[in-house]
Amino acid sequence: MEMVSTKEQSKPLGLVWVYCPSPVLALGLEKALKDEALVYREREAAPVSGSPSLVVYCPNGEDEIAAGVGRIKELLSDTPVVVLGMRAELSSVRAALRAGTRGFIHAGMRPEQIARALSTAKRGEVVIPRELLASLVMGEDRQEELANLTPRQEEILELVDEGLSNAQIARRLWLSESTVKQHLRKVYQTLGVKNRNQAARLFRSN
Repeated sequence: MEMVSTKEQSKPLGLVWVYCPSPVLALGLEKALKDEALVYREREAAPVSGSPSLVVYCPNGEDEIAAGVGRIKELLSDTPVVVLGMRAELSSVRAALRAGTRGFIHAGMRPEQIARALSTAKRGEVVIPRELLASLVMGEDRQEELANLTPRQEEILELVDEGLSNAQIARRLWLSESTVKQHLRKVYQTLGVKNRNQAARLFRSN
């Protein structure tokens, strides 16, 4: 890689290493950040002519996040890492945070949103898309309540999440419809929600 020019060093985000197996996604991110950062897109080796201020890692899937972030931290232990996903997925946010990154962004965000998020991460703060933040916080707050559900209640809630009616659930589980309704009332009380849609959304997010 060529030495970083004074003009490039003056860009707000500085040198950003995009560690991405998809050339198309990497190129798109480079274009989105053209005015904000000098983007280095070599996947096999870290930049040698300057220390990056950030690493944006694009895993092939959620299962690769921990291993990929681990490889990056072996090379650049003190450089903040942000995970870039194709979609806004709560499970990927959790995986990114567990791996010790500064957060998660996704390909559906506008260029100015991505630049603002990376600027925030560079300052040492954690970045999470707004549409996922409420679900993440609610999910973390409700882990204990979810753990208090009985196996039968979890089974019924899973079928609710699949879109089955009480009558369909009753037939599937060989229960009376009244019994299903009783279980759901207890689920609502345990989770502190008002209806089946809220219960299913909470169950799905966790």
